[in-house]
Amino acid sequence: QVQLVESGGGLVQAGGSLRLSCVASGRSFSAEQMGWFRQSPGKNRFLVASITWTDGRTNYLDSVKGRFVISKDNAKNTVYLQMDSLKPEDTAIYYCGARRRLLGVYDYWGQGTQVTVSS
Repeated sequence: QVQLVESGGGLVQAGGSLRLSCVASGRSFSAEQMGWFRQSPGKNRFLVASITWTDGRTNYLDSVKGRFVISKDNAKNTVYLQMDSLKPEDTAIYYCGARRRLLGVYDYWGQGTQVTVSS
């Protein structure tokens, strides 16, 4: 059974930093791409950043470019999201997702980790 477990969320003041981690486990785990999503109350979940597992290509939501960096450690089956210069509008539950095929849906999801940025 595949599991994604996030950690690293918390409360931080505006301008501060947090680093999220997502560890993938399970003998059958295989993914071509992993991503970080976020969801605020009453809003849809949407993609913040993604990374391709094989070649490390990254993609970012415009509003986080220059502030967030997604990275991976293949040996540890772990994806990170370094978040700097945080703003109150970054407040959300952050979810890690993985998809087996680049053109497919996200197959696996973590339970989410709360990020709260105070002004």
